[in-house]
Amino acid sequence: MHPRTYHEFERICTERNVGGSVLELGAVPNPNSLLCMKSLKDATEKIGVNINGPQEYRDFMILKGNANHLEFDDNRFDLVLCNGMLEHDKYFWKSLEEMKRVTKPGGLVVIGTPGYVYFGIERMKSILGKIPLLRKLKTNQYMNMFFTATITYQIHNSPGDYYRFSMQTFRELFFDDMEDVEICTIALPPRIVGVGRKKMNTINSA
Repeated sequence: MHPRTYHEFERICTERNVGGSVLELGAVPNPNSLLCMKSLKDATEKIGVNINGPQEYRDFMILKGNANHLEFDDNRFDLVLCNGMLEHDKYFWKSLEEMKRVTKPGGLVVIGTPGYVYFGIERMKSILGKIPLLRKLKTNQYMNMFFTATITYQIHNSPGDYYRFSMQTFRELFFDDMEDVEICTIALPPRIVGVGRKKMNTINSA
């Protein structure tokens, strides 16, 4: 995990004073696990889920499971964490539904993924595209590919790598039915990290 990403999760959890029961999807048995964050020192329970479980590390257990079908009751956790997993999940929307289902009303969901955003380099390309000579070159299909491309994280099969997400995806899909939403872009290539609170009047259909 990129240190900047870890720091952003730590910042979010510290500022929102998290505690209670915590679940991490895609947890790993090493210091990169979000369950090792200092901000979770007052958590009463820490559980991880990974398709490669079960494993035990420090003060938490990683259970074998699939995030598309979590074997937990509704409204089970105060905090659900997920970083660098949804891009590897063929059916990520099922995992999103499960994350929200097992989160208590008033609880937090924090998600991080590689993404693509409009960075300074894209603005620079926009400026360069106004120069007459370069504007003419943009008619060339290869130069046009340069001017319309954006930066994202490399393919990293684990076991597959299927998606990249935008800020709009986070706003309108990941957290569309949540409140107190905060989304930011960090690092280069970009990672997007967002947090939302499950509404108190949410009723699960399951």
